[in-house]
Amino acid sequence: MVRYPPHVYTEHLRIPVGSGALHVERVGRAGRAVVLLHGFGTCAFLWRAVAPQLASAGRTVVSIDLLGFGESDRPADVSYSLSAQADYVDRALTALRLGEVCVAGQDTGALVALLLAAQEPDRVRKLALLEPPAPDDLPGAAIRSLQRTSALSALSANSLFGARPLLEPLLTDAVGARERMPERLVMRYLAPWVGSNGAAELLQLASSVSMTPDAGQPEPDLAAVRGDVLLWCGGDTPPSSREDAAARAAAWHRLLPRARVTPLITSRPPGMLVAEDTPDALVAALLPWSA
Repeated sequence: MVRYPPHVYTEHLRIPVGSGALHVERVGRAGRAVVLLHGFGTCAFLWRAVAPQLASAGRTVVSIDLLGFGESDRPADVSYSLSAQADYVDRALTALRLGEVCVAGQDTGALVALLLAAQEPDRVRKLALLEPPAPDDLPGAAIRSLQRTSALSALSANSLFGARPLLEPLLTDAVGARERMPERLVMRYLAPWVGSNGAAELLQLASSVSMTPDAGQPEPDLAAVRGDVLLWCGGDTPPSSREDAAARAAAWHRLLPRARVTPLITSRPPGMLVAEDTPDALVAALLPWSA
């Protein structure tokens, strides 16, 4: 288990955002603000090896549990769409009195970061998109697999760990080696979904992974996104895999015509949980990006 360095103090905050409250972890109180957004099925715990290193290098690091995830509230009858999540994050940053920020997001969290930049271009100075799913292929392969598992499995409504068959494969498939996702770590990520409603709530959030705006909201204008965008794409080692990663990077160049997109094609397989799989390499990439 990764531990915070002893000299790094982490504040745990609850920030009301109208529809509920977000759990926020803040590390460091000086320097440029870096906001970290997890993806589907994880939470701010994902950044435990990254946030302290960034803070030690002079950043103010804010890791957020998106609404419905981790220790944030999971209210009924509210929107959990990606655009709604971007709005909740924006409200939290306003409450924290943070102006211009750098935002890094993992998989679906990258799309929340992207929508935040499209909706509030003056808020987001730089973006880091870590293994983002293609906006035209949502909810993405991992979530579609989870939904198929749900349809094929006889999940008991009263099972204490009803969400485990859904979430565990998503987590273990998203690291390069099984020992990077031991059972105790799976159980840590599973903790918010323990109980008879866990699987149903997880599936509700899965059904909300869409770039379609909520009723009455405008279509996101990705062409409004500007500034520096770091794009982390797994390419693995075969030439064909790296060619696929290069094609994904080219597609993002077309989606973000006003942004300066810098692809970082790694030797890891695509779709990895970067902060779990290669935290030190991620910190090495984020430090110059957030300067």
